[in-house]
Amino acid sequence: MSGGISRRRVLGLGAGLAAMAVAGCGSNSGRPSSSGSGDKPALQQWYHQYGEAGTQQAVEKYAKAYPDATVTIQWSPGDYEKKASTALLTNQGPDTFEYPNGPTIDMIKGNQVVDLGDILGDAKNDFNVALVQRMSYQGKLYAIPQVIDMQLMVYRKSMLSAAGVQPPQTVDELLAAAKKLTNDKVKGLFVGNDGGVGVLGGPALWSAGLDYLTADNQFGFDDPRAAESLSKLRELWTSKVLLLGAPTDWSDPAAFTQGLTAMQFTGLWTLPVIEKALPGDYGVLPWPKLNATTGEASVPVGAYGACVNAKSKNIDAAKKYIRWLWVDQTDDQLDFAQSYGFHVPARKSLAAKADKLKSGPAADAVKLLNENGRPQNPMLWSPKASTAYSDALNRIIRSGADPAAEIKKVKSVTEAELKRIAG
Repeated sequence: MSGGISRRRVLGLGAGLAAMAVAGCGSNSGRPSSSGSGDKPALQQWYHQYGEAGTQQAVEKYAKAYPDATVTIQWSPGDYEKKASTALLTNQGPDTFEYPNGPTIDMIKGNQVVDLGDILGDAKNDFNVALVQRMSYQGKLYAIPQVIDMQLMVYRKSMLSAAGVQPPQTVDELLAAAKKLTNDKVKGLFVGNDGGVGVLGGPALWSAGLDYLTADNQFGFDDPRAAESLSKLRELWTSKVLLLGAPTDWSDPAAFTQGLTAMQFTGLWTLPVIEKALPGDYGVLPWPKLNATTGEASVPVGAYGACVNAKSKNIDAAKKYIRWLWVDQTDDQLDFAQSYGFHVPARKSLAAKADKLKSGPAADAVKLLNENGRPQNPMLWSPKASTAYSDALNRIIRSGADPAAEIKKVKSVTEAELKRIAG
């Protein structure tokens, strides 16, 4: 996500943490008329601003090649999630749009998006099962997974070797390693300029053997292990081992490639840039488990999903286009996954053909995804619950608030949200 907030919101702290004005972006503000050129319908497709160079040009190229409609791309910097969710309440929204991990439960229950289950056809079983489940509700599929994104840790092999540090396997080992790697020129760890508030909420729970919600959709982390895990994030902050105030945030590898930090929590998409800057001198790791007997290592996994606006005047044409782009155009899907940073194709058959992910740290990362991947957040973890958790993390990490007390606050908000959703 070089260049501002980007696709990494799919892997931030879950859908809908943001607050931005509804102003249109670029020259394509609002939806064009429903009549295209000649007999073709006109469709508007929204994307958030991807940070990887060439992505905007690629999606514009794909859209231009579509023969059955005139597709206009709106490329949206800033708080895309708030912009898109607000636009769905109006008659000026897009015909089709991407959204992190598929639409929110409120979009679905508000009848703002349409069921896309009928467009996969024979390809249904080829899509990543966990992503299809994440984008479904009560047996209906509301988004088509585009590509799989994952977060991971990268580390400088030479720096760890010089400090006599082994790649950490537990959170305590991570803290100890970060202390040994910190000196007057280098910080041991970079998890974002907010100290990990935006990206470590899920990993902190999974490292303690917990989750946002239980399997039966109850609040999942009112547990002493969660409080202990969150207190470790505070300890990282107070130990002065974290890089803060970096020129770019966690989703960009600049702090790592420039030698400002020995370890960084980032994403698979950064590996081409890291490989070019530090060939052979880096490795990848999951976020570690809490201790030798508690929890699991994890890599957060998410995906933007292509959705169709229920208020579109061309619903059938929009569904046909989405099928063409994300089901039929397999060459474009491979290009999208490999040519603009690294991502894993959402379809199993294409993932097997992604040659750039078959060697070196990229192959190690895919192995981590298969062994330690965790869906970023459950469907019923609402934007309001996500915001409450983010606020609590901020108070715990940066201000030293009591983790157990903050968890109780998040539980209260979450339980009210679950009751609202169930109603």
